Order: sequence, then structure tokens, then C-alpha cells
Amino acid sequence: MLLSTTYFGSVDWYSALLRSTEPVQIDANETYVKQTTRNHCLIATANGIQKLTVPVTVPERAADGSKPRTKDVRISDHGNWRHLHWNALSSAYGMSPFFDYYADDILPFFEERWDYLLDFNQAIKDKMLELLSVPSAHAATERRTTPYYQTFQRRHGFLPGLSILDLLFNEGPEAVLWL
Repeated sequence: MLLSTTYFGSVDWYSALLRSTEPVQIDANETYVKQTTRNHCLIATANGIQKLTVPVTVPERAADGSKPRTKDVRISDHGNWRHLHWNALSSAYGMSPFFDYYADDILPFFEERWDYLLDFNQAIKDKMLELLSVPSAHAATERRTTPYYQTFQRRHGFLPGLSILDLLFNEGPEAVLWL
């Protein structure tokens, strides 16, 4: 099974990754498509859903006319996006039950510099799987299909399609039960 790379992918993306009965690979050679979760994620804030976008530099078409591949997309240092993303996460999830528990694991992604989007996203995926304790949890038979607790659920109702960070910060060690 091939999946596109993703920046703090959605709960559904991680669910597909973990439920796959065949080996999963991230498709590094796919044609890069703009305005996708390859370089953005969705979080829940007091004002509703907010999109966090990593600025990227996409190479021009090759001499043979082929479109740029995901593996060649670089992260741009344009703007102060790392600081803005961390502040948005802190503001949105600072009061969630498990933000403080995981903050030290997530913060380095906003402090370190990465050259390639694919490498950055791979490191994020690896960290998320580690935090979800996937090796032991992957074999678990208990899976919940009901919506999980969200910090702003009273205000906006349950918001599907959010970043894995939403589930992690709100459910903590039990997050894997929803995947």
C-alpha cells in the first residue's frame, strides 16, 4: 500500500496506516501536488479549524518535462512558520489533557531545521508512532469507532479530519484505541 507523505497527518491517515493488512510505504516518487496534507495539517482552535502550512520550494519541471517529485520538495525558511505553528498548537491545545505530557516530544520539530519535506514528515511519522506505542498497540483488538474527546467540542461539535496531534493531545496514551 502506498500513502502520500503528510505533515502531522490526520487521524484517518494514521488509522489507514495502522489498519493496513499489507506493508505500507510512503510514496517518495509521486508527483508533488500543491495544497494537500503533504505540507499542511488541520487543528481545532477556539475559533474553529485552522490550517497550518509548511512553506515549501518546489523545483521546476525537469528538462524532459516531468513534474517535480515529492522527494525533491524542500522546506522553505520563508516567514516565521515554525514559531507560528508552535504558538498555534500551544494556544489550541495548551489546556488539553495531554499537551504538557507530549510537548517536549513535539517541540523539536519546530526548533530544528530540515532540508526536505519528505525527511521532515518521515521523522514526524516515526515520532507519532513511537508516542502512540504502536508496536504493542498495533496488535490490539480493541478499536473505538466513536468520536473522541476534543477540547472545543462543546463549541464546534466533533471535528473530523484533524491532525493526529488533536487525538494525541486529547486522549494521550489511549489515542491508539481510536485508530
